[in-house]
Amino acid sequence: MKSWKGKRYWLVGASDGLGAALAKRLSLAGAHVIVSARSEQKLQNLVDTLPNEGSFQTIDVSSDKSVTEAAEAVGRVDGVVFLAGVYWPFGAEAWNAEQATAMADINFTGLVRVMGAIVPPMVTRDEGHIVITGSLSGFRGLPGSIGYTASKAGTMSLAECMYADLRDTSVQVQLANPGFIKTQLTDKNDFKMPFIMTAEQAAEEMFKQMNTDKFKVSFPRLFSLVFRASQFLPDWLYFRIFS
Repeated sequence: MKSWKGKRYWLVGASDGLGAALAKRLSLAGAHVIVSARSEQKLQNLVDTLPNEGSFQTIDVSSDKSVTEAAEAVGRVDGVVFLAGVYWPFGAEAWNAEQATAMADINFTGLVRVMGAIVPPMVTRDEGHIVITGSLSGFRGLPGSIGYTASKAGTMSLAECMYADLRDTSVQVQLANPGFIKTQLTDKNDFKMPFIMTAEQAAEEMFKQMNTDKFKVSFPRLFSLVFRASQFLPDWLYFRIFS
């Protein structure tokens, strides 16, 4: 178990859902948590409910200027957890250009912007902890998931590249791939979601991982086996099953 007391962790995309639940869990462990999102009121409300002292900083991860200003305001941190994401379910036959672009720009390019602000200082100091939130959906293309699945695939690939580059340094990179989580995002789905977790359950899984040296964790474990095994199926069989 790592020592969290006195550590400063910046959670980007933490006004509600998984981010808010993880903020509370880290705060309970003794960390000073800085939560970020676009809504100042939601962030203030969250900070007021943290078990220990915390703070907030507004950010719009789709804006280079906003990310740069937020990183400067937050200052030196021991760790960063990227949880920002948007989601709208639709397939290629009902393509929504605005929503697809937003998913790419926030879920993936937003991650690139934040990493650009925090990775160089951590590399210079040769210390730091980076946690990136992927998704079971990112292992392989899925029907009815234009934008989200692709953005998560990019997110997961970026985390793997970072780990490959930094694994022999003192900058720790971790990737968490959750399945369905009961949030305002998954409330948009009109299909049955197997093994759906509460935000608190998912936060606990991430917190457990953050206390280890494991690079990648996919959960719920049984459900994740389906997606991981799908990578080895031939195209004709995979698309017949998953379509």
